[in-house]
Amino acid sequence: MFDDYIKLQAEIVNGKCPTCHEMTILVGLSKEYYRCISCGADLQQHINGHITYLPTITPRTPMSAVKYFFGDGKT
Repeated sequence: MFDDYIKLQAEIVNGKCPTCHEMTILVGLSKEYYRCISCGADLQQHINGHITYLPTITPRTPMSAVKYFFGDGKT
């Protein structure tokens, strides 16, 4: 019963959250997805010459956040 353990290894990094614009701690349980501890935004890590964190859109992302990052579709 106790032989099956789940092994989790969290990675903790410093970075600037693009959602709350704060220098904060980002916690990651996978190699490319992180969560801001200040605002709770889910971020995806991109490495292209330097490391950047971009907001991740999930089914629980509020529409207001989507409109903030991508506009409301009106030109």
